[in-house]
Amino acid sequence: MKAKFEYKQIRIISILVLLLVAFWSCERDDVQKLEQRNWQLVWSDEFDGDAGQLPDASNWTYDLGTGLGGWGNEELQVYTNNPANVSLDGQGNLVLTAIRSGGSFTSARIKTQGLFSQAYGRFEARIKTPYGPGLWPAFWLLGSDIEAVGWPQCGEIDIMELRGQEPHIIHGTIHGPGYSGGNPITKSFGLISGRFDTDFHLFAIEWDEDKIDFFVDDYLYQRIERNDVPGEWVYDHPFFILLNVAVGGNYVGFPTPQTPFPQKMVIDYVKVYQEVD
Repeated sequence: MKAKFEYKQIRIISILVLLLVAFWSCERDDVQKLEQRNWQLVWSDEFDGDAGQLPDASNWTYDLGTGLGGWGNEELQVYTNNPANVSLDGQGNLVLTAIRSGGSFTSARIKTQGLFSQAYGRFEARIKTPYGPGLWPAFWLLGSDIEAVGWPQCGEIDIMELRGQEPHIIHGTIHGPGYSGGNPITKSFGLISGRFDTDFHLFAIEWDEDKIDFFVDDYLYQRIERNDVPGEWVYDHPFFILLNVAVGGNYVGFPTPQTPFPQKMVIDYVKVYQEVD
């Protein structure tokens, strides 16, 4: 009897140990184990300033007007540098606002072209997006050689873009020769509960000569390696930063009568880092 009792005790203890190990393993799986990297901040804008002020002209310039063919996407908005469309809010944020006036739309698209560009590193922005059918906010990069070689040879890295009719899903994408337009390399990330327009989220890439990693709130959801690209890898030269809110276009379709306007993309900060040893 004693031997049988001890055997039962050992069996119970073993089961408890296995359950604890299993539970501990589940807890560990909830946390990504990524390579530790040492980043040094090299450029940033935290958008401090008075309400109604345009963003720092030493950091940002503008794309204005309607672009050729609605910026190549049949977009509907006219981009302006009017403070109604692009200005600081006096609380440490930049606000890009899409406005409907009858059947026309205005919005804003800012960029660091000619002012700042960098190859490789970590690019991040803390953003609260707009929402609604036909809205297309984006945080993205273009190759700084675009005027010499054109698009998509210059390369494009979309760190975050969102279709306003799906405010809980963002997309991380690259466009290059042979994989552009409607045939890019892309992956989506969706919130299980919540929406990207109701709170700030951190969108980032970490980019080196072999790969580009895409993050939401420091969660790695996509890695694109050099060998994954079906065409030429065109990501070994400096890229500049863009932020914009488009209205309409072939990616999101037309806004509907129910699309609420004005719609705002609120940017807390943009930061760029280089990796150091």
